[in-house]
Amino acid sequence: MQLDAGVVTRCRRRVHLEHDPAMRDAPKAPPDPTGQLRKADATEHRRVVAEALGRVVGSELLEVPQDVPSADRERVTAAAMAAGARFIWGAALPRDERGGRRGGIDLLVKDTTGYVPVLVVRHKVTDPGTGARTSPLSHPLPGGARVDPLRKVRPQPRDQLRLAHAQRQLQASGFAAAGRSYGGVVGMDGDVVVWHDLESPTWPGGRTALAEYDSRFSDRLAVATAATTGAHPLARPSRIVECRSCPWWPVCEVDLKDARDVSLVVRGEDAVALRKIGVSTVDDLAALDPQVPPATPLVGMLYPDAVILARAWLRDLTVVRRFPYMDVPRADVEVDVDMESFGDLGAYMWGCWLSGADVGEEPGYRAFATWDPLPCDDEARSFAEFWGWLTGVRLRARARGLTFRAYCYNELAENRWLLGSAERFKGRPGIPTVAQVREFITSDSWVDLFGIVQEQFLCAHGKGLKTIAPVAGFSWRDPEAGGENSMRWYRDAVGMDGPPPEPDQRRRLLEYNEDDVRATHALREWMTSDAMAGLPFAGDL
Repeated sequence: MQLDAGVVTRCRRRVHLEHDPAMRDAPKAPPDPTGQLRKADATEHRRVVAEALGRVVGSELLEVPQDVPSADRERVTAAAMAAGARFIWGAALPRDERGGRRGGIDLLVKDTTGYVPVLVVRHKVTDPGTGARTSPLSHPLPGGARVDPLRKVRPQPRDQLRLAHAQRQLQASGFAAAGRSYGGVVGMDGDVVVWHDLESPTWPGGRTALAEYDSRFSDRLAVATAATTGAHPLARPSRIVECRSCPWWPVCEVDLKDARDVSLVVRGEDAVALRKIGVSTVDDLAALDPQVPPATPLVGMLYPDAVILARAWLRDLTVVRRFPYMDVPRADVEVDVDMESFGDLGAYMWGCWLSGADVGEEPGYRAFATWDPLPCDDEARSFAEFWGWLTGVRLRARARGLTFRAYCYNELAENRWLLGSAERFKGRPGIPTVAQVREFITSDSWVDLFGIVQEQFLCAHGKGLKTIAPVAGFSWRDPEAGGENSMRWYRDAVGMDGPPPEPDQRRRLLEYNEDDVRATHALREWMTSDAMAGLPFAGDL
């Protein structure tokens, strides 16, 4: 049996299900269309990087055919390494029969004593700063790396584990460069290689990337072997964050609900900790005294909250008040804000819902958008118009002696693009300084409703806006409304995949964005209404 690099970042139960012959025909979730589009984008990004490298190194770049059986690709790769090819693109590494490994790597680079793996990914691998060791794409070798004064490494554990897998394959086949183990990553910018020392103790607990990989891989290999042979399963279902996008969730969901598993209320390490003390079901947890904590403390939530959530789950309650009275900051003039972005490429829309006292603006919805494919210069124009409008409302409210607040739902996304846009487009007309943005988002005028929901509610089925707003009586007009689907709509709206832009998808995105800001407005109104008196109170549970 040979496993690919992906197993070390998948949950143990998924690895079991993928190798259990009895589950071959089990019903699985349909492929996520947005995930498929991301894969297509990643493939195109790798092609762009390959062409850029080919322009520099010319005939020294050997490409392994991708439209042939894997066994043939492995033979071509092995022959190229044996011949000493300097650059090998799309490598399928020789299978490690003894170690149980298979897989490939985007690029192999010949060093003086052997080969070094390089991964090409479509996400950011650095942030502004200093300390990352990089080399230009024209010289992708660790020996040519220098400390980059403009970049620091953005932690991407998955990338390092994939490099470690390739490094172990190279070592097993005898083609690895001698000495210390290094691996490179070419990120979204595609201009440099960021180098990782796979033997440096940079992981939690002072572990190296190789040591972490070895531990995970040996465990997943044991899980897969047990599943294949019909031995006692080494992995049981337990709900974690990754479940929401896993094709095997329909299988695990049935098992978990049948067992009334405790992970339906508390996830991850907390579920493991509770099972160790005999609390394996939601009923077990609900029966505990919330004032008597267990010997093993929970890390994901407070213990009394876990008990109350279990009791709410048994009663099928979506939200429960933590406190007798809600505390939601309100103002005379209020603006709800929602930003739409496309991956790491940029923010193409800022939508706003104005309500409250008159400040010389029509109440209701307005959007500031660009329909040029991201990244683009027009993004600066739409952001500047949004900032200018918001600042104008804020200043007019102050001039009239009125209080002002703007609201969003989970400020992490909005703050990222507020600060990032100010930095990227600094000096352009209407663009605020980073200091001006920071002053706003740290003031009392900027309110994160998600933080208030998290603080004042216990949510048995999640805290997302699409979960909480319906309890307040709000519904989205589009039955497919959601962040993942909006990415697909955006591609069609700007004609990213070749066909002409679709106006209907632009209207769909505007409607979706409007509903998002109206949802935060409705949620805030509900949380400060008399309806709260009829909502279950945690103290009563």
